[in-house]
Amino acid sequence: MKTLKQILFLTMVIVLGITFTAVAQQQKPKPWEVPAKFKAMKNPVKVDEASNNAGKMLYNKNCASCHGKTGLGDGPKARGLETFPGDFSKGEYQNQSDADQFYKTKFGRGEMPKYEGKIDDEGIWQIVNYMRTFKK
Repeated sequence: MKTLKQILFLTMVIVLGITFTAVAQQQKPKPWEVPAKFKAMKNPVKVDEASNNAGKMLYNKNCASCHGKTGLGDGPKARGLETFPGDFSKGEYQNQSDADQFYKTKFGRGEMPKYEGKIDDEGIWQIVNYMRTFKK
């Protein structure tokens, strides 16, 4: 018969294994394909102080609760998500085109809501411009 210590140890190992697996799965979102029609788009909004300020206001209102005030994926709602919302300061985000980010913001998927009909296209481009300021 197993001792209580052995049973507790095995239980702890199983719980830790499940926890680490859940965290690892949360950190790796599935690839997000952007249709060629959208990949070819060019950002029509000039990057300047006015655009960044407008983008910041929209970002703080619509995005920061999950993505965090500085885009690190650490907003107050992030802990309740199944997938990590992303760190906009890293190359994985910063190396994507503006068109990729426009598409993802406009149409969303899974836990990422779509903003089509909620934020006009100019506003989405302003958010994209602002998120570029998170680059380290």
